[in-house]
Amino acid sequence: MGRILIVDDTLFMRTLLKNILSSGGHEIVGEAEDGDIGVTKYKELKPDLVTMDVVMPKMNGIEALKAIKALDANAKVIMCTAVGQEQMVKLAIKSGARGYIVKPFQAPKVLEEIGNVLGA
Repeated sequence: MGRILIVDDTLFMRTLLKNILSSGGHEIVGEAEDGDIGVTKYKELKPDLVTMDVVMPKMNGIEALKAIKALDANAKVIMCTAVGQEQMVKLAIKSGARGYIVKPFQAPKVLEEIGNVLGA
């Protein structure tokens, strides 16, 4: 089980992910509502994994992913994306994301992807 930082600009999505991940035995060590805060919290909390929304104000998920990877090349980041954002997902994977989960979240798929990345 992992220590996870959730980065999403929507409180509803953060809460939903928190509930899914907690039910899977993971510890939520922090939350951030934009990429800028997410990068700061990554430095402070050093989580095992980050779930990162792609579309956010201030600093989007791709920029935040790149900033986190610059701090820690081994950072494990999974992108959260809406259906139809395949190009953003491809860019995120090229930028160092370890995987992605699609909204609306399906608990079994989320836990499977998190498990795959933490086990890698």
